[in-house]
Amino acid sequence: MDNIKFYKYQATGNDFILIDNRSTQHRFSSKQIQKLCDRKFGIGADGLILIQDHDNYDFEMVYYNPDGSQSLCGNGSRCAVNFASYLGIVDKSTRFLAYDGEHLAEILDNEAVRLKMANVQNVRLMADGMFIDTGSPHLIKYVINVKNYRVYDEGKAIRNGGLFKEAGVNVNFVEITGNSEIFARTYERGVENETLSCGTGVTAAAISASHKGLESPVTVNTMGGTLAVEFKKQDDGSYSEVYLIGPAERVFEGAIEMPV
Repeated sequence: MDNIKFYKYQATGNDFILIDNRSTQHRFSSKQIQKLCDRKFGIGADGLILIQDHDNYDFEMVYYNPDGSQSLCGNGSRCAVNFASYLGIVDKSTRFLAYDGEHLAEILDNEAVRLKMANVQNVRLMADGMFIDTGSPHLIKYVINVKNYRVYDEGKAIRNGGLFKEAGVNVNFVEITGNSEIFARTYERGVENETLSCGTGVTAAAISASHKGLESPVTVNTMGGTLAVEFKKQDDGSYSEVYLIGPAERVFEGAIEMPV
């Protein structure tokens, strides 16, 4: 049975297993990913990230949700950049490939990671809220007293019902707390629970806040910490120069046998 070297990272409480897969080239089944991410029988994480070689980029980030599905992960991407720097693959700036295509990022003087997200198109106003795709699909709902909101129950019901029953959606509950400040909580599909922070959700929440009159940059508080989102709103309603900024930290490292 293979012995796998891993690193544990967190980004505002969103935690990930990272593996340098450049030479080992491990392949994981959905069942193995579920076991690795299990908080009682595995390492425990909100996702698994593999760092791999790519001919046209500094590296490729392959991201798996705890259920084995794939998507873009904003906080995971910032952890991947930090990890790639730790491995000596990149220095302070990088161009890498993720699930939704090319991304640029830089490590700032305060060690925060500034990640360029894809341009955002087609913000849709719906009966249930605002739908925004930031590399992963997000529904934004504005609520009162978000810190005490029933995020798990309401998020699970929306994610598994109505228009989103088949493909699923991440559900974000947002409250405006200042002139350029919001508080966001996210129920994540794939994790099937609330996470302490969600990078693509934070980005979607900040962009939705521009429809409420907030201007870039928007400070986004989460249960796991604080991030910032920068963007430029275009005349056609799209968004460019979208950046997610926040900390990404190595927590510990270890080795585990490949689960069956």
